[in-house]
Amino acid sequence: MNKKILSVLEFDKIKVQISRYTTTAFGEEAVKSLEPKMESQVVKKLLDETEDGMTIYRMKGGIPVPNLQDIRPHLKRLEIGALLNGLEIAQIGKVLYTTSELVRFFEELATSELSLKRVYELAEKLESIPSLSGKIRAAIEEDGRVTDEASPELRTIRHQIRRSEMSVKEQLDGLIRGKNAKYLSDAIITMRNDRYVIPVKSEYRSVFGGVVHDQSASGQTIFVEPKQVVELNNRLRQQQIAERHEIERILAELSNEIEPYRLEIMQNAYVIGQLDFINAKATFAKEVTATIPRISDERHVELKQARHPFIPKEVAVANDIVIGNEYKTIVITGPNTGGKTITLKTLGLLQLMAQSGLPITAGEESTVGIFKEIFADIGDEQSIEQNLSTFSSHMTNIVSIIDKIDQDSLVLFDELGAGTDPQEGAALAISLLDTVAASGAYVVATTHYPELKVYGYNRPSTINASMEFDVDSLSPTYKLLIGVPGRSNAFEISRRLGLDDSIINVAQQLVDGESQDLNEMIADLELRRNMAETEYLEVREQVEASEKLLGDLKNAYGYFFEEREKEMLKAKQAANQIIEEAKEESDKIVREIRKKQQHLGTSHVKEHELIQVQKDLGDLSHEDAHLKKNKVLQKVKEAQVLKPGDDVMVESYGQRGTLISTNGKGQWQVQLGILKMNLPESDLTKVKPEKTVQRDIVRVKNSEGGSRKRVESQLDLRGMRYDDAVHELSMYLDEALMSGYSSVIIVHGKGTGAIRNAVTDYLKAHRSVKSFGLAPQNMGGTGATVVEFK
Repeated sequence: MNKKILSVLEFDKIKVQISRYTTTAFGEEAVKSLEPKMESQVVKKLLDETEDGMTIYRMKGGIPVPNLQDIRPHLKRLEIGALLNGLEIAQIGKVLYTTSELVRFFEELATSELSLKRVYELAEKLESIPSLSGKIRAAIEEDGRVTDEASPELRTIRHQIRRSEMSVKEQLDGLIRGKNAKYLSDAIITMRNDRYVIPVKSEYRSVFGGVVHDQSASGQTIFVEPKQVVELNNRLRQQQIAERHEIERILAELSNEIEPYRLEIMQNAYVIGQLDFINAKATFAKEVTATIPRISDERHVELKQARHPFIPKEVAVANDIVIGNEYKTIVITGPNTGGKTITLKTLGLLQLMAQSGLPITAGEESTVGIFKEIFADIGDEQSIEQNLSTFSSHMTNIVSIIDKIDQDSLVLFDELGAGTDPQEGAALAISLLDTVAASGAYVVATTHYPELKVYGYNRPSTINASMEFDVDSLSPTYKLLIGVPGRSNAFEISRRLGLDDSIINVAQQLVDGESQDLNEMIADLELRRNMAETEYLEVREQVEASEKLLGDLKNAYGYFFEEREKEMLKAKQAANQIIEEAKEESDKIVREIRKKQQHLGTSHVKEHELIQVQKDLGDLSHEDAHLKKNKVLQKVKEAQVLKPGDDVMVESYGQRGTLISTNGKGQWQVQLGILKMNLPESDLTKVKPEKTVQRDIVRVKNSEGGSRKRVESQLDLRGMRYDDAVHELSMYLDEALMSGYSSVIIVHGKGTGAIRNAVTDYLKAHRSVKSFGLAPQNMGGTGATVVEFK
């Protein structure tokens, strides 16, 4: 993509802003080399990485990448056989240590099942070298100093040095105190030429003997190494030389151990830099409230509530910018300082950012296209050196743009055709827009010419737009209105500023009739648009209210039939009971009649007549015929028919359960939590399945693998993973409730607080929990939670 567009739209300022969030040399270089890509798959990959970074930032506060120096020069020196100093080895060691920490970090992310699109794959390229990393950390401090633990020899030498220094200082302390103090310029011990000396007045230089190492600028003080400490200083010096040689040996040994891992360390540094770059993009997104756009392969651009990233969110006016689907050319008109130019720059810059894999300052689900070139003619580029006027400079730029555009281009024209005769400028602008449209390019142009308003109305795939202006406050609102051309507000503004109506009336008569009609048409369009927006909001509010009312009605409708069916069932059960009693009484009467007939030896009543009477009594318990024909009622009844797997409410317990099987005698086996119970069908009411995913019912196992014989009043979750702890807690609370406990204790430990937070979140949502809080000190304190049940 041409470099000029990056300068015109100030893309480099975005890069500077992001680079402030980097912490590594490779990360900073990745930002500096950032530029728009023209391949859809590459852009999607970069945006996926950025989205991963934003997810990690939101869940974990970002990827833990510390400040790392550029270690490439150090590795290059190793390649040619040179040895590294302590600081260079320390910087390499920090890269190795960071690698180990990042490997551990991403392993924990994977364990927590955080879904990422690409960063896991990038993190897999990190190669941890724990043995080398540990050795460097033990031997070299972060500032490059070699530690006493680097080798036993170094520890011994440094111990001897400390003892020798103490001996020297003790000797010199005896010399500078008491009667000798009068010979000294100051009663202190100092260093000259790496040897301990005392400041002696020059006239007493012979009092202490020894060696003179230096004198003051005035010559009145000399720095003397007294003869009493010369031998001690010599011994100390030899020990210091031995220390330096041992340090050199240790650094050489470490350098030789690092050298075989040069390529692995370089790759780790590069991958860490890429993670740092991703982290910087995520931090930038958080600071400017940016989102990840979708990519349209058809180059349909839909920026929702887009705003320029350099304008603070609190003051920026967000606009919807749409191009590419129904129209490929937008002509924006409106007053000066109304926001036309900033709208152009917002569209262009957000496109560049998205094609560079950056988040954009627009609303969720915004869409961008992939353009191979973006051109812009924005601003006054007149050149004194080249003797170019404003119009000439614009036209020179436009000529170069016309030569390069094609169907994969986005063109931004600011004040097209300005700087020359209005009539000629308008005609030239129309011709240029036709030329760009013929190439298939996408174009957004701003203008003051009224002729282009008609152009935007008449040309296919072209639409008018304008920047709204509030005549009442005499100020622009910076709101983009798609589909409405801008109109001149000169007469209205002049009238509000106090210009005499007679002058305005004369001016209006001088205006060309067509222009006056056009302004009136635009004013009418604006009025109609405002009315349509008001009506849309009212209709939307009414639709939402209607949807809510419909939902309530559906619920009430279902509840009505459910309650009616219950009442009818109760009535039928009562009727059947009466009929059963009547049948028993009739059977008794029939038996007595038969006995009397047998006793008398006569039969005035036939046997089949008795049987028919009994059958007629039995038929009384059947449903009425009209109930069988009621289709609505039959559907409700069918919905209430119980079958294995249905969710039911056990009325006597007030708890949900799941049907397992029936014995065919009105009894059902029901799963209640971990319990299975046989219950009468009359105690069960079919209910809708819960929306949440139901867990499989399993018997909770103890640490030895067997089933719990009884439920304890305390559950220990320490050492468990997050998901296992939540599952264990869920099962335990069901058992505790079934066992009749009024309160239990959940032991989660202190640690990082992750298990405690999981317990807290779960208890908040549990409907049977009355209250909970941290346990008293004698029951575990902050490492345990006491739960009270309702």
